[in-house]
Amino acid sequence: MGSARTATPHLFSAVIGVGVAATILFAGRVAVIHLERRTLAWTAPQQFQLKNQGMVFQRTAARARRVLQLYGSSELIIGVPDRANKFFQNAPTGFQVSPVGTVGATSLIILQKIAALGSDLRGRRLAVSISPVWFLMPATRVDWYEGNFSLLTASELTFGSAVDFELKRDIASRMLQFPATLERSPLLEFALRRLSSGNWFDRLIFCAILPFGKIYTAGLELQDHFSAVAHILYITKADSAQQRQRPDRLTPIAKASEANSWAQTKVENAPANVESIAPGRLDSRFRNRMNAAPEWADLELLLRALAKVHARPLLLSMPMDGRFYDQQGYSRLARENYYQKMRVLAQRYNFTLIEFEDHDEDPAFLDAQHTHLTEVGWLFYDRALDDFFHGRVPGS
Repeated sequence: MGSARTATPHLFSAVIGVGVAATILFAGRVAVIHLERRTLAWTAPQQFQLKNQGMVFQRTAARARRVLQLYGSSELIIGVPDRANKFFQNAPTGFQVSPVGTVGATSLIILQKIAALGSDLRGRRLAVSISPVWFLMPATRVDWYEGNFSLLTASELTFGSAVDFELKRDIASRMLQFPATLERSPLLEFALRRLSSGNWFDRLIFCAILPFGKIYTAGLELQDHFSAVAHILYITKADSAQQRQRPDRLTPIAKASEANSWAQTKVENAPANVESIAPGRLDSRFRNRMNAAPEWADLELLLRALAKVHARPLLLSMPMDGRFYDQQGYSRLARENYYQKMRVLAQRYNFTLIEFEDHDEDPAFLDAQHTHLTEVGWLFYDRALDDFFHGRVPGS
């Protein structure tokens, strides 16, 4: 009897302790989220690793009315003065652009971020920059995927409810082709294998481990919040000693018009290229290589994910450097297959697409590497983003 009375106060104390700890964690989370929202105006335009690998800054931007997220690859980090995050930094036309992406972030990486955000993207506008180079590769580069892989976004996708089992199964099958990324999380790998099989018994097992997966994901989210606070405090201290630069306040529409005349001048004054191979000679090789690229399947997975979360995307496909490909023996007729396939995919999901096909042979649009936007190219991107955000038909 005495032992029972002794145990009761200890149990009561334990319950109080758990309650106090839960209250502190809840209050701390609320305070952290408030800090993240309050500092969004100057974290949104920035490009840094934590934004690409984590979810805090992406989720905060997705919930903001005056921020347009732009997903892409290496073009987002090339030091062009008028790239979108810099151009719209202080919202000269009423919104900011928040870039998410770095070298090697192809469709398979972007779709994981989209699916991880889930309901935060419902009804929200966002933009995705697509590079034709992705569709000329016989296989996805392992180093690109591994360098961009995020355990948090993969867990959010796997154990979240943003996409259905059918889409999860297809995504899981693709993710399992990169086993090195899953070595740090046996639970995630086990869950993906259950999802990829499509077997009803494996689905039952997945449902059984789902609570553990949600706890695991919650722990990763907590780490992400701590890292975000540390980053905010660090850059707040660094910025306190610097004066912010005033942005160029010319509107994207005006500057894009200037870029158009500049581009035309460059086309007219460009020296004649010496063709090493007659255009069209290797068209069949080009078509076979492009049609066999796994990136098409990954892009469709991305579009399916965008449709499932009910996002409102703008797809921006960079043009090919036509003059370069002419020299390689690939004619404009062969390249037209790329633009046509891209249009068919976008129409299938009723998404807005600008492929900038008119700039296929514009030497001012892409850089010397034939893969990244120049200042001129970015000005056309900026105008499209401005039109899209304000509900105008991009490119009209």
